[in-house]
Formats: sequence, C-alpha cells, structure tokens
Amino acid sequence: MAANESNMAAIETLKKWIDESDNIVFFGGAGVSTESNIPDFRSTDGLYNQQYAYPPETILSHTFYRRNTKEFYRFYRNKMLYPDAKPNRAHKKLAELEAEGKLKAVITQNIDGLHQKAGSKEVLELHGSVLRNYCEGCGKFYGVDYILKTEGVPKCEDCGAVIKPDVVLYEEGLNGVTMSKAVDYIRKADVLIVGGTSLTVYPAAGFIDYYRGNKLVLINKDETAMDYKADLCIHGKIGEVLGVISTETDISTDIEEDDKTVKTD
Repeated sequence: MAANESNMAAIETLKKWIDESDNIVFFGGAGVSTESNIPDFRSTDGLYNQQYAYPPETILSHTFYRRNTKEFYRFYRNKMLYPDAKPNRAHKKLAELEAEGKLKAVITQNIDGLHQKAGSKEVLELHGSVLRNYCEGCGKFYGVDYILKTEGVPKCEDCGAVIKPDVVLYEEGLNGVTMSKAVDYIRKADVLIVGGTSLTVYPAAGFIDYYRGNKLVLINKDETAMDYKADLCIHGKIGEVLGVISTETDISTDIEEDDKTVKTD
C-alpha cells in the first residue's frame, strides 16, 4: 500500500533533518535486531515453557549464572547466539550516515555486533557483546565460535577456569565509561534518533533525558511511554523507515504501513 500523507510528511521531515545535520546520534534497542531475524530473548511461548523452568530475566541474571552456570549456557547458546544473522537496512543506513560524516555514534542495547558488521565504527554497546568472551581466571579472550563448539560450561584451554560472556547480566551494572560517553554524545547531539526500543529498560531508557536539542525522533513499531517527548514520532519498523530514506527515489516510494501512525510537534 502507498504510504499515507502523514507518513510521507514525517519521513520527509526526518530526511530533511538528516540532510541538514552533521551531528546525529542513534540510540537503538531490540527492534533493530528483530528485523535481522533475531528474536527478542524475552519472548516466550508454549515451547519455551517446555524447555526452561525459569523466565529469561531470571536465567540471564548474575545470581543464576553463578548458581546454575550449565543451565545458563544451555539457554544462552539456544536463545542468544545468532552467528549467521546479517545486518538489515537500519544497520546499513546508519553505517552509511557515519561514513558520510553525519552520524557521530551508535548507542545500542543489543549484543549481536551487527552494527559493526554493517560497517559502523563508533558503536557504544551498553550491554556488551556476545562476540567477546573472557576467561574468569586468566582473562584470555574467546570468540563466539568457541562458545558454540563447546558443550556445557565452557572452560579456558589455558587455566581451566570458566569463560564468561562479555555481556551485562541482570543485577550487574553498566560500564561507567561507556555510559559516560553515551550521555556525552546524546547531550551534544543536534538530531537524536531513537529506534526499535520501548524505552522501558533503565538506566538506558533515561538517556534521552540528557538530550538538549529539538529534533528528538522516535521510531518504533508500537507506541512508547516516551512518545509525548518526541519532536517527530513514527510508528513503524526502523528498517523500513530508514530504508526509504536510504534510497534516492522520491520520498513517496511505497512502504508497508503496518498500522503506522505519526505525530509531529
């Protein structure tokens, strides 16, 4: 279906802001990765309940990791590792904007490394990355392939200690240096684009409060509790919206509506 008039106007406004700015910051969540067929780890169904006795938030907690490391890794390998996932239109557009000197940083809550795979250089990973794993004994680095090829609890080849993913588990704090850099980028941004996140997970969700500009863009498939703060709000898939902008064709190019609604201030 053809994009309706309000969608066209909102996307045209976003394109104008991007064209005019060389200080854009992107802050993204799980919705960016789901378009690369990486499901939100918090989603559960009947099959999940047959396989696991605990909810995802419990399994991915520091306490559970320490007390039941083997079960943690069973979930982790099955639900958190997608080595064959490819960057989608959102990842590629953001990398393109950075290469053009427009985008200063990508701040992500995702741990899949797809922004870097798409070519982005300045990526602040608030929750770490599954691509990095370290021995808790000697600190030796292990890639994701090593975790995938092992069974049970992965152990260091050198010292025999447990290998821990470099991801922030529930009950663990975010890296202070990464947080400080993220806040600094957001505070200085001309345009802040927030995409694929419901803005409900703190402290990351509170980052938008540091933004001082008047071009706050929220792009999410569903409404968020922060929509009222946005200067431009588009309810749609982040890849579809940025994908339209990435083309040189007329802005009225057909896009899937997927019950998109738009608010402009």
